[in-house]
Amino acid sequence: MKLFEGLPWWVTWVAVPVIAIVVFGGMIASAIGFLFWLLFKVLVFVALVGGLVYVVKKFTSSSSDSRDKW
Repeated sequence: MKLFEGLPWWVTWVAVPVIAIVVFGGMIASAIGFLFWLLFKVLVFVALVGGLVYVVKKFTSSSSDSRDKW
């Protein structure tokens, strides 16, 4: 970019990213926190549905086995 021409390298590669983190740091942290929260909720949902499917299959297979014995 012509904006950064003639400036020292550390302005482009150190100062600008540091300023961006200071200005947008809270927003970035909120976005990352939201993504982790969403991932946690998805994992809890998958675990609960998987557990439900396991329990239902276990009971239905055991009840069909007991019906066969009669």
